[in-house]
Amino acid sequence: MEAQSIYYAVAVLLVLAGLAGILLPALPGLPLVFAGMLLAAWAGGFEQIGGWTVLLLAALTLISIGVDFLASAAGAKRVGASRLAVVGALVGTVVGLFFGLVGVFVGPFVGAVFGELVARRGIGHRDLGQATRVGIGTWFGIFVGTVLKITIAFAMVGIFALAWWTD
Repeated sequence: MEAQSIYYAVAVLLVLAGLAGILLPALPGLPLVFAGMLLAAWAGGFEQIGGWTVLLLAALTLISIGVDFLASAAGAKRVGASRLAVVGALVGTVVGLFFGLVGVFVGPFVGAVFGELVARRGIGHRDLGQATRVGIGTWFGIFVGTVLKITIAFAMVGIFALAWWTD
């Protein structure tokens, strides 16, 4: 088996792992998709996939990283979260990664709720109600972020395929 075929096979595996990583924790989804596409472009000597296409794919990857980090914080902020709740959502997202799939969903919620309660300095009925709204807003932000990442992934695959077959 020649080296180019091996590179293409590894590139396909990277793209598939990246697509799975959009939904699964601990896998850097779209960066893996980009790495696979870059490897395929390199293996083909950048003949089908040129520098401008690679640059566009890299820009989409960077946008996806920003979406990933800001989605839960934006969802929390949308429902009137305090600055501490937004920080809590971000911290909860990072900490949640260490606890698998459950942690990815629970971490941002708990972080946002805890941050909001600290900011309000209380756990009364009103405080807890607002903190819960902030947690739900965080979840909504994560959902929107995931939808955006899936959209970016399909755009990347489409751009790559179009560049590959319209040489």
